[in-house]
Amino acid sequence: MEVRSNDAKKIILAIGVVVAVVLIFLMNPLVVVDVGTRGVVLNWGAFQGQVMEPGLHFRVPFMQDIIKINVQTEKLDLKASAAYSRDLQVVTVESALTYNIDPKEVGLLYAEIGASYESKIINPSLEASIKQVFAQYTAEELLAKRGQVQAEVEEAFKKTIEGKHIIVQHYALVNESFSDEFEKAIEQKQIAEQSALRAKNDLDRIKIESEQRVTQANAEAQAIKIQAEAIQQQGGAAYVQLQAIDKWDGKLPTQMLSGGTVPFINLAK
Repeated sequence: MEVRSNDAKKIILAIGVVVAVVLIFLMNPLVVVDVGTRGVVLNWGAFQGQVMEPGLHFRVPFMQDIIKINVQTEKLDLKASAAYSRDLQVVTVESALTYNIDPKEVGLLYAEIGASYESKIINPSLEASIKQVFAQYTAEELLAKRGQVQAEVEEAFKKTIEGKHIIVQHYALVNESFSDEFEKAIEQKQIAEQSALRAKNDLDRIKIESEQRVTQANAEAQAIKIQAEAIQQQGGAAYVQLQAIDKWDGKLPTQMLSGGTVPFINLAK
């Protein structure tokens, strides 16, 4: 009978151990906080300032819940954010935002905003910043001053989420599209500007060529004037003789006038 009693105790003990293991497994007292995350500790659903660093941690079953928050860089893509320019053109904006949660303030972020901080704070704040900045520029200015507009949107967004425990890394304008009518108007304007530029270049070329002809004519007139003055100073006959010598090809004439009855004398014989 004593042997049977000992066996029964062993069986009960084994069952107890198994039950205890199962209960421990079900209660899940061990928590692993991954690299790049923080564990916000809630005691009976309330945040009391405790945040777990990456690693293995123990929690009090039933009493404590651990909310894991990513503190690594995250990217938010806005595919179609609508805004109005100052001249009331509709602009469809595609943009991207990179940010991260301040690792030192994840507990406050969860307590104040919750885990859905992107949809509650980041998305609407970024949309509002885009609309605010785009409304200060005409549609053409938005295209011409793209870098400036991008920087102003980023600055406006930073001010909007100040104190929300979010660190902005970079905001980028990916693409802006306008209505078909505006796109056509821009294209026509560019064509007109190119035509005007070609016309201006043609006028400049004609002006330069005209100035060159005037310069050449002035130079020729000046040369004629100098020659005329030389004729007056040296005598007309001497100048004519000088011109004849300058044009002589070096050959003697084969015939010349004589004073007798034979009008020509052949010098070639």
